[in-house]
Amino acid sequence: MREVPIRDDTIRLGQLLKLADLADSGADAKELLADGAVRVNGEPEQRRGRQLRRGDVVEAAGETIRVA
Repeated sequence: MREVPIRDDTIRLGQLLKLADLADSGADAKELLADGAVRVNGEPEQRRGRQLRRGDVVEAAGETIRVA
């Protein structure tokens, strides 16, 4: 599991996917989400604007990331 630090209290899922280099652009993030390839805390997620907080776990593109 890889940790990705954030500056603020929250970050949107689409932004995190880009920050973690799992998506090159917002369009790539949207495509990942539309394909059902993203899980947040074990639950499928399709909303790019989903607010994440420290401790949340995101699974996408074969990687697991914890928001730090």
